[in-house]
Amino acid sequence: MLLTERGTYYCGYTDDLEKRFKQHCEGKGAKYTRANKPVKIVYTKEFDTKSDAMKEEFRIKHMPRKDKINLINN
Repeated sequence: MLLTERGTYYCGYTDDLEKRFKQHCEGKGAKYTRANKPVKIVYTKEFDTKSDAMKEEFRIKHMPRKDKINLINN
């Protein structure tokens, strides 16, 4: 999960975290991060399968902001 300059969070999945973060910072990532420049990586979690990662991404994207903050802080 990324924190953006506007104080919002962006969640996605990748198999190369540093490369994907760099893409987002250069404006070559997701449409959301082109408009909301990422500042830093605030939460990561590894999974055995892409399917499991996508399920977690979906779950996080549907969390209220307070739950995302709790996830980051714990």
